Amino acid sequence: MKRNSTVGIILVVAGALLAMKFLGLGHLISWAVSLIFPLIVLGLGVIGWRNGNRIVGGVLLFVGAIWLLGKLTPLIMLLFAVGLIVWGVSLFKGKRLH
Repeated sequence: MKRNSTVGIILVVAGALLAMKFLGLGHLISWAVSLIFPLIVLGLGVIGWRNGNRIVGGVLLFVGAIWLLGKLTPLIMLLFAVGLIVWGVSLFKGKRLH
């Protein structure tokens, strides 16, 4: 039963990826896949850190974090901009009681 579930998951993911590419959403696929590798490096860093190899684990954590930060910079900037807008609107409202 477990083998059928694994094959089913693989088929669903493959079909979804093909459908996304067909619908013109191929850039989302490449963006999602490009996030996997920094997360793998971060995971290897955590494993190295937990197994007592602090130098290699620390280096991998640092490299993975910088790499992931570079990938997520546009999203972080968007969230920062939304935060500034919300903060500005809240300043306009003041401390009125409704």
